[in-house]
Amino acid sequence: MIIKKQLVSSRKAPKPSYSYLIEKKRDDGEFLDDEIRYVVDSILDEKMPKYQQAAWVMAVYFQGMSAQETASFAEEMMLSGEVLELTRISRPKVDKYSTGGVGDKTSLVLGPLAAAAGVAMPTMNGVDEEFLISNLQKLASIPGFSKKCDLEGFLEQVKTVSCAFVEQHEDISPVDTILYELRQKIGAIPCIPLITASAMSRKFAAGAESLVVDVKWGNGSFIKDPDEARQLARSMTRVARSLKRRCVALVTDMNQPLGDSVGTALEIKEAIELLKGGGPADLKELVLKLGMEIVRLAGVAGSTLSAKQTVQRHLEDGSALEKFKEMVAAQGGQTDCIDDPEKFPMAKHVRKLPAPKRGYVHTINAAMIARGVHMLAFDEKGKKLDASAGVSELKKVGTQMKQGEPLMMIHYNHEDRLETALEYLKTAYRLAPKRPNPAPLVVERVA
Repeated sequence: MIIKKQLVSSRKAPKPSYSYLIEKKRDDGEFLDDEIRYVVDSILDEKMPKYQQAAWVMAVYFQGMSAQETASFAEEMMLSGEVLELTRISRPKVDKYSTGGVGDKTSLVLGPLAAAAGVAMPTMNGVDEEFLISNLQKLASIPGFSKKCDLEGFLEQVKTVSCAFVEQHEDISPVDTILYELRQKIGAIPCIPLITASAMSRKFAAGAESLVVDVKWGNGSFIKDPDEARQLARSMTRVARSLKRRCVALVTDMNQPLGDSVGTALEIKEAIELLKGGGPADLKELVLKLGMEIVRLAGVAGSTLSAKQTVQRHLEDGSALEKFKEMVAAQGGQTDCIDDPEKFPMAKHVRKLPAPKRGYVHTINAAMIARGVHMLAFDEKGKKLDASAGVSELKKVGTQMKQGEPLMMIHYNHEDRLETALEYLKTAYRLAPKRPNPAPLVVERVA
């Protein structure tokens, strides 16, 4: 295994002015590969002023990029740091990217599931894959678990365990890190070419050969429009193809939380339940469908039926659970709580949120639930996280409710946080006299 350092700053590139490049995109021009390389090199070398970086990003935000521009941008950002070579790992290397959603713990299951099925999954989790509470924060509820790993350690773990789940290393696509922080400050996060290039640069720099993408849309995602989600899914697959990589994208519904719980320890316990063959039906369905795409891209399974049987077998026979334990142990975590989930942190108080009237659950605002959980779990400064706080036993869209029946169970330790959280949680549910037509979890498959 080799870690290859790309010396981008030493490459020759044309020297147009930054103003020219900003104006070119402002006027809907298309960048040449050398111009994109020059911008990336200038950001890495700190030669391009921040105000011009911001102007360049906003020009792209409003005018967009072609598939070729986006592919070139993704490749140059990938080459701005370390590129991990996993050629000594004989297994196919497939990673998964998600735009983030409320209650989404699928990645925590898919890593060990893929490893059990003969696939290596080298996962470095980026901040763009979060929705208020990240997967790494959830894993941190396991005592001793470390999210940090140097590149050599990451490579070794992928080689021996076949999966790792760590935070993005500072040497992986550093220009993307710079630009993502800038995009957050100037309101340029929801931009399809920038999202695409960001994800591709990081995932392929970290050693993935192929990629499965979960593009979520709805009130529990930052993508609110299903057409925009479809556009992003198509952008991902086209750009991957331009980079000579394989990619499949699923557009999935995030208009209610995924699974029955939202929090940190509560979600980890739900992921463990799924790895033991149980778990909520919607979470199991999405893990099954994403897992099928992973094993098919890897060539482990050919037909749809074979892929389904492979995924189901490793969920039911305990092999995926054992891989999860291996991953946790490799990253310093205590595995006894996986065998006995009661050892996870538990809140002092649990109370129900009663339904205000009879009816069917018609809609759920997942973002409101996420904000309510955030109020329960974080201190005033938003830094210290209470791993035991959250909500469980969430009633799903279409459930018939009697007045006073619990819509959810609220787990908390701090009374002073509860009232503010309840303001969000109470407004999340809308009941109606008639049962709504259920929306499909997977809206579209793009390959």
